[in-house]
Amino acid sequence: MKTETRVLIVDDEVEILENLNRLLSDEGYTCETLQDSTRFREVRGEFQPDVVITDLRMPRADGMTLLTVTQADDPSLPVILITGFGTISSAVEAIQEGAFDYLAKPFTQEQLFVAVERASRHRRLVTENQELRQRMGETRIAGSSPNFSRVLDRVSRVAPTDANVLITGESGTGKELIARLVHDRSRRASGPFVPVDCAALPDGLMESELFGHEKGAFTGAIAKRRGLLSEANGGTVLLDEIGELSVTMQSKILRALEERQIRPVGESRYVEIDVRVVAATNVDLRAAVESGAFREDLYYRLNVVQLELPPLRERKDDLPLLSGIFLKEAAESAGRSVPKITADAWATLERYDWPGNVRQLRNVMHRLVALDDDGHVSVADLPRELRGGHSAPVGRPPDRGLPLGYDEAKEIAMGDFMRAYLVRLLDAHGGNVSTAAKTAGVSRRTVHRWMAEYRNGRPERPDDQ
Repeated sequence: MKTETRVLIVDDEVEILENLNRLLSDEGYTCETLQDSTRFREVRGEFQPDVVITDLRMPRADGMTLLTVTQADDPSLPVILITGFGTISSAVEAIQEGAFDYLAKPFTQEQLFVAVERASRHRRLVTENQELRQRMGETRIAGSSPNFSRVLDRVSRVAPTDANVLITGESGTGKELIARLVHDRSRRASGPFVPVDCAALPDGLMESELFGHEKGAFTGAIAKRRGLLSEANGGTVLLDEIGELSVTMQSKILRALEERQIRPVGESRYVEIDVRVVAATNVDLRAAVESGAFREDLYYRLNVVQLELPPLRERKDDLPLLSGIFLKEAAESAGRSVPKITADAWATLERYDWPGNVRQLRNVMHRLVALDDDGHVSVADLPRELRGGHSAPVGRPPDRGLPLGYDEAKEIAMGDFMRAYLVRLLDAHGGNVSTAAKTAGVSRRTVHRWMAEYRNGRPERPDDQ
């Protein structure tokens, strides 16, 4: 909308400033005028324009100077130059230097409006593309394990449609990231993505959050407020933790989705909405439907396409990739180098069942970088819960009923133990690495690494080479 476009006009002639200000303001633009061009950077910083119009020839700082300053500070901010007939060649040169357009005097109102609208549209497109790239960066999804790859393939097929999506999975598996990926690969990608935490508020406040309210609708409603569903118009709304909603709120959301309109609290009229709905939950909604805790009609309305995210323990092949990403992320944030994880520490990480999933892995990697003091991560550097509790004791491969037991092996050195364990593990499966890995609860890659590292009865390290 033009009312959202801010235009900064710079000219040393008061009459030109006033005329341009009047014409553009009448057309719906928000304008700021500046006669003293030496204050350009200061005023531009305060006003935050979407378009700059400046005369080419001015005393003190001329149009080329302002263009140079703008290119240095904000290259995407379009600058329109005003020039006399005799300086058109200079204007063309300015465009080659980065100016968006020029207006040769005398110009018509129509020429002015066309130039400004083109410039403002350019600014909007650049901003939207930057936001989209930022969102895509935030929604970087990593993983190539078969069950996770199937999820990504399903996303690529459903995202371009407007079908509602239900994302299920344990806490920490990345449901919001997948929801953002669905939005970013959809035709609504340039629209807003609005997440709503359905477990955060009681019914009364949740209704106001989703649908909005009128001033005075209830105690504390001191001003009119748009609801989150209205803010998501043209885009996607994520109803996170949808299973936590009361049956009363479920019925109101169902009606909004069916009729594609909402009624703000305290308002008598309905407001049209155009949103795509992605819902996410870590509870079994099918079981909730059977127990009467969740409406069956809403369940089917939301579950047009279901994306079930696997827990990290079922996609261990992705552990090295995800760990590397999180280590690099943490190291760059802290201004440190990425520490190297020893073979024993890797084995411990892969034996752990990761109840907190990818979120827990990210936190662990950030912790390792924060506490690193020698560039290496050993078993002793890992959090206690990874060395015990959910994982096997340090130095002990998973005991899956193989001929070799821990009591028998604990008197043997770690290297000899691992070599003996691998020999018996592979013998038990006729040398088949895939079935041996499945029995041990690790990936094929891990078994191959164990075979390489412990072939001489002790771990082989880069320092040994």
